[in-house]
Amino acid sequence: MFQLILRMLCLCARHLFALMPARRLPELVDAQAPAKNLSPRRAAAGALSGSLIVKRFSLCTGRSHHQFLPLKQRGRLQAAVLPVTPPLLDDEEKRKQMSEDYGFKQIGEQLPDNITLKDVMDTLPKEVFEIDDVKAWASVLISVTSYAFGLFLISKAPWYLLPVAWAWAGTAVTGFFVIGHDCAHKSFSRNKLVEDIVGTLAFLPLIYPYEPWRFKHDRHHAKTNMLVEDTAWQPVWQKEIESSSFLRKAIIVGYGPIRPWMSIAHWTRQSLRCCGGRSAGEQHTEVQPAMLQLVVAEKGRIEILCHDINVHVPHHISPRIPSYNLRAAHNSIKQNWGKYINEASWNWRLMKTILTTCHVYDKERYYVSFDELVPEESQPIRFLKKFMPDYA
Repeated sequence: MFQLILRMLCLCARHLFALMPARRLPELVDAQAPAKNLSPRRAAAGALSGSLIVKRFSLCTGRSHHQFLPLKQRGRLQAAVLPVTPPLLDDEEKRKQMSEDYGFKQIGEQLPDNITLKDVMDTLPKEVFEIDDVKAWASVLISVTSYAFGLFLISKAPWYLLPVAWAWAGTAVTGFFVIGHDCAHKSFSRNKLVEDIVGTLAFLPLIYPYEPWRFKHDRHHAKTNMLVEDTAWQPVWQKEIESSSFLRKAIIVGYGPIRPWMSIAHWTRQSLRCCGGRSAGEQHTEVQPAMLQLVVAEKGRIEILCHDINVHVPHHISPRIPSYNLRAAHNSIKQNWGKYINEASWNWRLMKTILTTCHVYDKERYYVSFDELVPEESQPIRFLKKFMPDYA
């Protein structure tokens, strides 16, 4: 349970700045219709007032192109491009200030428009993609022994040491999830039947449905950080806050003081909900800024129990990288693309940001706190702001 809570907080942190590129385009004068296949910034320079430049992706051709649409027109939009005016991420001083305010080590620069996923993958060492059976089964041994030790502690520890035993067992059982996660991405073994068996067995201690989760997780990778379509995380919308007083109060409490426990609600929804199919045909054709703008929430030695899964940037560059190679891949990405990624280690200021700031999505400001929108009902948020530690 402890690790479920920790993973929920890390997931929130990774998405803190994931929504930044989704901005309204400014009004432009003397605009001309943009041609296809232009870079987003050049295409935006020709946009009409009241239009959005969008990137459409064709599953048939495997190609994407830029096109402008009226704001009222709806369709299968993959991403809206950045405005012509310099975005927030281009301002170094603002990035440094935001890093300080929010508890980050670094908030990365905007990724250039002409960088593709292949450009990034080509810089990774080939060995990070290789499956090593010894390392794979060693991770199984680590998870089995550490979880068994956690259960032993729970059965023998006096009552006052039970929280420590629970924390150890919860962290150790996360290792099973990571093993099943590798199996789902075909990065555990060269034998696919072995992967299906190991993945199913690894999810049993979690009381988690392996096959339905695998379908839904594929969609998460196909739709990473897309506001409506990402299955792993979606923000609170203002219409939800305005819908009813009861729902508003429940959301404020749920995303405030008891937010770490919301992983239980996520587990329940995931366990009872199956998907109709897999998004195997959809792949990222470009490195979106949001993909590299993820947080590496490193927790030091405890990562041996959960197999470095929180070193997560490489996993979204290529899900085929085994978990035991994530750190080597991340070191390579830092060396070649380090100025474009966000980084943060666990600290109280980051947790305070997650619990008191990451609330309602806003197109212009990314996130707006509950106590700004509904101050009269946000006593739990003000309590957290007042009493939570602010150490970075």
